[in-house]
Amino acid sequence: MDENTLKDAKVKILVVDDEVDLEQLMLQQMRREIRHGRYTFEFAHNGAEALERLREDNDFDIVLSDINMPVMDGLTMLEQIPDVNPNIRAVMVSAYGDMDNIRTAMNRGAFDFVTKPIDFGDLKVTVERTVENLMLWREALSSRDKLVAVQHELGVAQSMQQNILPHTFPHTENFDVYAHMVAARSVGGDFYDVYDLGNGRLGVVIADVSDKGVPAAMFMMASRTLLKACAFCSTSPSQVLGQVNQMLSENNDAMTFVTLLYGIYDPETRNFTYSNAGHNFPIVVRPGPSVELLESTGGIALGIEGEFPFQEETTTLEPGSMVVMYTDGVSEAEKEDAEMFEMDRFCQIFKENSFESAEQATKAVFDGVKDFVGDSPQSDDITCLVLKIPE
Repeated sequence: MDENTLKDAKVKILVVDDEVDLEQLMLQQMRREIRHGRYTFEFAHNGAEALERLREDNDFDIVLSDINMPVMDGLTMLEQIPDVNPNIRAVMVSAYGDMDNIRTAMNRGAFDFVTKPIDFGDLKVTVERTVENLMLWREALSSRDKLVAVQHELGVAQSMQQNILPHTFPHTENFDVYAHMVAARSVGGDFYDVYDLGNGRLGVVIADVSDKGVPAAMFMMASRTLLKACAFCSTSPSQVLGQVNQMLSENNDAMTFVTLLYGIYDPETRNFTYSNAGHNFPIVVRPGPSVELLESTGGIALGIEGEFPFQEETTTLEPGSMVVMYTDGVSEAEKEDAEMFEMDRFCQIFKENSFESAEQATKAVFDGVKDFVGDSPQSDDITCLVLKIPE
């Protein structure tokens, strides 16, 4: 989507909360956006009042709602919003760690969530991401009569897939992170994410959803949202994967699954603790350089077996080290004669070169794959994430 188009969008938001002090706080914190005409806010104090406002005015773009309210709670309201206006995006506000309500909200169609106490910086990012998704959806609706059904499906999925991923990354004296994805012509479900977990700790994830097209994109969005919610509730990667796996496994009649690797880096100890759910083994590049595969944790893909006991391992990253995470679109990239890129060529990139930044290392992976496959069509998403520890 054109950046200027997104920047110029006028957004009307209905805030639903029984705390009257929130109204003034919201107007104060968002005064710059309000002054520039970017956001317009209106307020309701419970779910019933909000639904009535939505029936009276169909110009609202986003509903930002608390969950616990008198008269009608946010979850009950969320269930009824599609009957009033199916194109509204709902962002729910939940108490920190309230996984049951977050899970219910996502099942009932919430697009995203923020936690209390509200971090207005995070709220602005969430609102922008919601607006971006909403505008993409509206573009898709306006063009549906002009596009072949398959083209329409793949176009929507690819746009959603690309725009939901982070495009800015943390760079501190303790770590440098960069990630990139190039989607295949046939849309898949790769994703990556980066979390600031507080106390200097960093969470990183890379994943690959089975299947293609819109179903994979939808499962990708659900997996990413659930993982984000669980990541802020536990310091254990294996526990996080266990929680996400249990939720994805419920009512998964299509047996869609996602391979995923999630790790937490603690600069204080320089320990990288990770859990692997059936994903490609990442590599560690140590000064020298030497390249090694990270030890397996024996996990299976998420969404298959709800009660699987995930394990975790820890490795120490000395200054100058890198963890390189990737999807099988890298290792299984094919030439026209069906020869694959494979791990030997992948590791050779890091044995023969040194990199000053995570972005430089990531670019080298994509350049290496591109040089190898030449003009052969891309058959799968290619994704790479690099965590580098400065020297």
